[in-house]
Amino acid sequence: MRIAMTVAAAGNHDGILRKVTREEKLDTDEPRIEFTSKSGKINPDLTIGVDVTKSRALVANEALCSPGVKLHGDGFIVSRKKAMELGLGRRPGLERHIKEYRNGRDLTAHSRDVMVIDFFGVEANTIRRDYPEVYQHLLTSVKPERDKNNRASYRDKWWCFGEPRKEMRPSLKKLHHYIATVETMKHRVFQFIDASIIPDNKLIVFSLDEAHALGILSSKVHVIWATLSGGWLGVGNDPVYVKSRCFDPFPFPDATETAKNQIGMLAEELDSTRKLVLAENPDLTLTILYNVLELSQAGISLSPKERDIQTRGRVLILKELHDHIDEAVMRAYRWPLDLTNEQIIERLVELNQVRASEERRGFIKWLRPDYQIAKLGPLAHRADRIQSIAIAGSSRSKNAFPTEWAAQAGNVLDLLSRSREPLTAAEIASQFEDQNRITPEVNDVLTSLNSLGQIETFDNGRSYIRIAS
Repeated sequence: MRIAMTVAAAGNHDGILRKVTREEKLDTDEPRIEFTSKSGKINPDLTIGVDVTKSRALVANEALCSPGVKLHGDGFIVSRKKAMELGLGRRPGLERHIKEYRNGRDLTAHSRDVMVIDFFGVEANTIRRDYPEVYQHLLTSVKPERDKNNRASYRDKWWCFGEPRKEMRPSLKKLHHYIATVETMKHRVFQFIDASIIPDNKLIVFSLDEAHALGILSSKVHVIWATLSGGWLGVGNDPVYVKSRCFDPFPFPDATETAKNQIGMLAEELDSTRKLVLAENPDLTLTILYNVLELSQAGISLSPKERDIQTRGRVLILKELHDHIDEAVMRAYRWPLDLTNEQIIERLVELNQVRASEERRGFIKWLRPDYQIAKLGPLAHRADRIQSIAIAGSSRSKNAFPTEWAAQAGNVLDLLSRSREPLTAAEIASQFEDQNRITPEVNDVLTSLNSLGQIETFDNGRSYIRIAS
């Protein structure tokens, strides 16, 4: 049995975080377990160091990331031969409803080369009339299982996927390809997938088709962020990509067109190199390639078998491309190239807070403005869309702002401590009676607290956040 143990004590204390680094003789009465220990303030996600839980979802990233479809019926999956038997190539229009299908194993190991029956938005009567062979197949292989499902929508719409991902589908229209990563995988790898392919639920889909987006997601900046922000699962303790924590708050760089082009060319070469290697070497997989790449990056001596994989898999070329992508993305952020992982996370958290502050005032750095603005509307930045101030107890009746400076400072610091993002003087004043009158007083308090080093400014001094004690 494995457990994660948390011991807590009331009060504001530093804590100790221990992580197992080595285990031996676990089946004996004298097991040997070695730890690394780190002391400091323990964050809500049980980490020490930069608190990524301060980050919040950005409107700029909204409506572009989703898990793939969830079938709820194995009968939807068919071989290419079975698809032909059901009328593919013979029944007009069926090619719109029997499509290529990929899951996590298809991407990390070898593709099963299967197809899936997708009748999203089509009524059962139409299927029975126009595609009788497929209808008969679904009656036999899907409906009996769905009839037993407790959810009425699954039973009533038995010919459709259980989770067809209504929000994802329009975001993929007009794209030639999209980006995908496997939800749980040892190595966090992103790749282009042809837009005609239906993704499985275990794939995380990014409705972005520009190569620079692939490069940014593949860079160490995003991979470090995703590894820390996401979860861990399975015997191998593999990283899990959690959309709400890994993608939604991630601040993309405000890159120049030159930087985007450079990142994009490198990302396209990386993607095409991997695909060509796997096509030429049926015994290799993405997991195998990145296992050897990890050893190469660590400078570990390779066995003869691993050296063969390194050669045939062009692993040193992959390493070089990843290094170039990392450098190009760091430059796009206008950051020094020698930042540590913790310094990168620190800057990302700060940049997230700056972006959130900008978005409250309507300045949104859309990732796909052509799609997002039309979908979310020009008022997507309104407070009722993105929860402008996350302050506990904001529904309480408002009190008068204190007259004594010490009490004023205490109230302001309390509000800043409980906010997930930087606040302006007006936003703090809105929590008290007579907002317009007291806003200048609040601004004076903020200026004083900043000079005392208890808070810091964001967005050129327009908003403030409390410095962790």
